[in-house]
Amino acid sequence: MSATYTFDVFSSLDGFGGAGGDWGGYWGKQGPELLEHRLGLYTPPCRLVFGANTYRLFASFLAQIDQYPDVEDEWGVAMRNQPTTIISTTLQEPLQWPHPTLERGDALDVVARLKRESDVPLRSHGSLAMNHSLLAAGLVDFIQVTIFPVITGRTGDSPVFAGLDDYDLELVDSTLLDSRIQELVYRPTRHPGR
Repeated sequence: MSATYTFDVFSSLDGFGGAGGDWGGYWGKQGPELLEHRLGLYTPPCRLVFGANTYRLFASFLAQIDQYPDVEDEWGVAMRNQPTTIISTTLQEPLQWPHPTLERGDALDVVARLKRESDVPLRSHGSLAMNHSLLAAGLVDFIQVTIFPVITGRTGDSPVFAGLDDYDLELVDSTLLDSRIQELVYRPTRHPGR
């Protein structure tokens, strides 16, 4: 049996995974329902999968925890308590993360092997470049997009789906959180095209 792989990402309405300026974490729109829901996603056993850039970002937050109170949300703590595979050819051990496994292979090979061998679901929060490659290779079972009620046309960075091929999306689940945040879970299939 194959473990499922979920590409989990936060997005503004206009498709950006982050923003500069004075937005703050979650674009300042998080509420108790979102935080409780996220805790429910990351409390059951799973294995996290990060690329090097996302690992570096999360590790820097962890190293400066006093400056990033969002990192201490209960779901962030639950996420850090899960076993984590970090895929990188540039990082060196020891890694500043609880329960890390550094994999130096190609992300496609590593994730294909993890899907075959893991007895728990695989989840990746962020890691856009890596997850774009995994999606193109057909290794992503679910795309989970949490859309925050903001447009970041001027300050948005990290376009979530820029440069991808065309995909048809089957809506598997949708949840409205705090009367303003929409979580959508899709099963992707490559659009046949011409």
